[in-house]
Amino acid sequence: MSPPHSDLSPVMKKSCLSSMLKVLKLSENATLPSRGSPLSAGYDLYSAVDLEIEPQGGRALVATDISIAVPEGTYGRVAPRSGLALKKGIDVGAGVVDADYRGPLGVVLFNLGVEPFLVKKGDRIAQLICESIVYPEIKEVDSLESTERGDGGFGSTGAN
Repeated sequence: MSPPHSDLSPVMKKSCLSSMLKVLKLSENATLPSRGSPLSAGYDLYSAVDLEIEPQGGRALVATDISIAVPEGTYGRVAPRSGLALKKGIDVGAGVVDADYRGPLGVVLFNLGVEPFLVKKGDRIAQLICESIVYPEIKEVDSLESTERGDGGFGSTGAN
């Protein structure tokens, strides 16, 4: 496999490398996050344990045995891997890693499928996406500006 970012233009490479995702391995079972391709948005997260998740709503907290420090101005979002979601019915819950969190990174997996799901040490179980974040001040107001949508909520913009 070629080095990360080896196929990017110099300008894009500088932009990509100007921030750093710092990773601390907490055990020999830990695997550093990795990307499937140079422009993949997510870094694959790996299980540090073997376990089984019961079908039809079973859930488990899967240890990765890593701690992370996300780049300045970002937070980490733990998201499902599309292949696991489509083929096995595996979803991810509770997926926000705050910028100041330094504890072990765990992944909550839900098995929505009809078969038990076996997780093996070293399996890719989720992906970590570093997303920009803003921290707006809160201002209490007497009213909000009107919009065309108004207070229309769930399903209000159409079925298709």
